[in-house]
Amino acid sequence: MEFMSDEIREQRAQAYRIVYLKLIECYGRPTWRQHLPPVDELVNTILSQSTSDINRDKGFYALKKRFPDWESVLNASEDEVIDAIHPAGLANQKGPRIQAALRTINEQRGALDLGFLAELPLAEAKSWLMQMKGVGPKTAAIVLLFAFERPVFPVDTHVYRITRRLGLISPGVSAEKAHSILEEMGESETFYPMHLNLIRHGREICHARNPKCLECPLQEDCNFFLAGRTAGTLGVARKEANNLG
Repeated sequence: MEFMSDEIREQRAQAYRIVYLKLIECYGRPTWRQHLPPVDELVNTILSQSTSDINRDKGFYALKKRFPDWESVLNASEDEVIDAIHPAGLANQKGPRIQAALRTINEQRGALDLGFLAELPLAEAKSWLMQMKGVGPKTAAIVLLFAFERPVFPVDTHVYRITRRLGLISPGVSAEKAHSILEEMGESETFYPMHLNLIRHGREICHARNPKCLECPLQEDCNFFLAGRTAGTLGVARKEANNLG
């Protein structure tokens, strides 16, 4: 965990709240989408890794169309699953991961059901999900937040990039550690809208390369923009983009 004095912690909590309110003003308050069943959410999130939402959805619905239930996916040949999820990309990796996750659930719980995670202590619920290959902090947090409305803050590439630029997360903090830092920084009821609005902001304005800083509603709250005033925003953007890869 990143060490912060009480003063710095309070400053960042206030900055988080300001950013949260400005993003609500800019994009509105996202409403909860209809929950997927927890196992569906897990598979859907594995499919979302390193691809677009459109391709994720193509792979997910192709999988659901090909197989009547998750037991059928578990018992299918690896090649069948890979073929079904091909539109999602990286099918050779994701297919075995999905089947391995289903196998773990079935072997440890006796059924393909993750409902028990609703009552498990939060840290234990995260750890239980993360025992599965291909399920890291982000995937575990998405399942717990989206399927169960539990107080976790998923950190994807957009959230990580923007919170670092804003100064909410220090430059040397890993994406994995950023989850718990943001969970301590904000109120739990803000996690869902803040997560989604940061993703939208990253897609529309705060790009990894060539961010639209002059259109950004967070200019005065952003270390990246304020540094760019003197160093040249374009040059700072290019330098940071190279560091992020």
